[in-house]
Amino acid sequence: MSGMPPADSPPGPLMKIVKDKRVLFLAVGAANTLIGFLWYTLFLWLFHSLPGGYMIALVVAQIVSVLCAFVLYRHIVFRVKGHVWRDLLRFSSVYAVSFAINLVMLPVLVEVLHIHPLVAQIAIVTVTTIVSYVGHNYFSFHRKRGAS
Repeated sequence: MSGMPPADSPPGPLMKIVKDKRVLFLAVGAANTLIGFLWYTLFLWLFHSLPGGYMIALVVAQIVSVLCAFVLYRHIVFRVKGHVWRDLLRFSSVYAVSFAINLVMLPVLVEVLHIHPLVAQIAIVTVTTIVSYVGHNYFSFHRKRGAS
């Protein structure tokens, strides 16, 4: 599987229990999605009275969520070392694609289809999870075999 950590990278404690990196990726992704959803809920509550408050909440939650997700994926799933800034840039670029999808879909679902912002976010997560998996697996934390 491309995007796997180098052979000399020891598996983490969760990998000893789960034994399948794809399942671990999905488990961490589920936790990360819940964390991101909670951030969005918090910021939606904080900014709900502002015009476009749900979009302001989206932007602020995105920034905080990406940093949380980077730490989780880097240390729990991919267990890579070095190249922190390069990895963060790549990781952020994958999330930028997901964020762009979110920026387009959220107003359509909320303003045009009149779906509550929290329900709309749940629907959008399905699409962005696929984008995230492919991007992080093959790009964000990709290392050549034998590289640290």
